[in-house]
Amino acid sequence: MIDVLVYLFENYYQSEAYPDHDTLARKLTAAGFENEEISDALDWLEGLAETDTDALPGEFAASTSFRGFTDQERDKLSVESLGFLAFLEGARVLTPPEREVVIERAMALAGDTVELEKMKVIVLMVLWTRHGSVDTLVLEELLPDGADRYVH
Repeated sequence: MIDVLVYLFENYYQSEAYPDHDTLARKLTAAGFENEEISDALDWLEGLAETDTDALPGEFAASTSFRGFTDQERDKLSVESLGFLAFLEGARVLTPPEREVVIERAMALAGDTVELEKMKVIVLMVLWTRHGSVDTLVLEELLPDGADRYVH
């Protein structure tokens, strides 16, 4: 599923929007992705689109408080992933509401542990959907190792 998300980012980053659900599914199938992977990725993106950070109190966005993690979050998110989130928030790449979206979407992934590379893709997708663009230096850090880098 993560490969599908990276593919979508690489192919639709420069455009304003990606095609409708059915057209996108056909294009992903033509690109060689399995139906289950496509379905999981599109469901995950739908869940991302449904997250509402506007429902959070306004002062939350400017909060400087420490964010503790539940037992379930510590079990699911690797130590490196948690450290990376703290780094991005400290560097003001992520706001507290965006951090919460990242955590929610990471917890929504199937599987046991969300390692750093998966966390980077989740952050990339959250920033892309929230801002429409990603700072080039941040983008270089978030794209998986070995991914083609066409964005300048």
